[in-house]
Amino acid sequence: MSTSNVSDDSLPATLLLTGIPGLEWAHIWIAIPFCAMYLVALAGNAALILVIAMDSVLHAPMYLFLCLLSVSDLALSSTTVPKMLAILWLQAGEISFGGCLAQMFCVHSIYALESSILLAMAFDRYVAICNPLRYTVILNHTVIGKIGLVGIFRSVAVVSPFIFLLRRLPYCQHHVMAHTYCEHMGIARLACANITVNIIYGLTVALLAMGLDSILITISYSFILRAVFRLPSRDAQLKALSTCGSHFAVILVFYIPAFFSFLTHRFGQHRVPKHVHIFLANLYVLVPPVLNPVIYGARTKEIRSRLLRLLRIKIATGILSRG
Repeated sequence: MSTSNVSDDSLPATLLLTGIPGLEWAHIWIAIPFCAMYLVALAGNAALILVIAMDSVLHAPMYLFLCLLSVSDLALSSTTVPKMLAILWLQAGEISFGGCLAQMFCVHSIYALESSILLAMAFDRYVAICNPLRYTVILNHTVIGKIGLVGIFRSVAVVSPFIFLLRRLPYCQHHVMAHTYCEHMGIARLACANITVNIIYGLTVALLAMGLDSILITISYSFILRAVFRLPSRDAQLKALSTCGSHFAVILVFYIPAFFSFLTHRFGQHRVPKHVHIFLANLYVLVPPVLNPVIYGARTKEIRSRLLRLLRIKIATGILSRG
């Protein structure tokens, strides 16, 4: 390899992302549904943010958290998918080492932030159902802002050490990574040194951040379900379950692909084919941003009705302008 690909301190100047190994012949076809999903994610989340921002009635805590989730979804998919499509369609896999670390930092920190938002949404449902009379007092706009700031601080704090852990490793001119975007263990496995510290810290972050969040969400829902089934009216029970159902579906969409990808990367390296792991890793940055606005748009009456009203206004405005 030429010396231009290696920096003076043994860090590679550039890395080469090669896409999905073993499926190079299908890259151009795989990119088509990925592109379609990305466009749906952009349109769906942008519409959700627009509807919530424009309607003061939707400035309740539940919808503000949903707006934060949509912003995170847009950031997650936009951080990864454009480069992914460039690799699959144009074989443009070269990325600077610093750029790769930046992408890795964004992917993991945004994912940790989304986990925090889902925990906040579970707390929101807990307060709304178990303590409804104090709902607006407990979850006022100041508290919501503080929750958002704490989530951002936590995600940055736990993910930042990844950068230093990767920069301390020697790479011995290894610069080709079979992936479509940069993530912590993918970069670490290029090193020609012991990466036990990286593995342990990555596992610790997953367990203490997203693992702890999922446990707290489960506890919240156990209290929520107990309170729901104590409601005197069956209609009230069904309404509460419907509201919580949307959030629970989003939780499943978020955590199942993430934990599967995480566990196969660390413990199923020789059991799960590489192309299956990389393909699923692509889906876990695409599926939640696509399905979250669909789930909430389809199941939440307030959002659905306001979105339809906004579309009718746009159509009517277009007809009048042409007339």
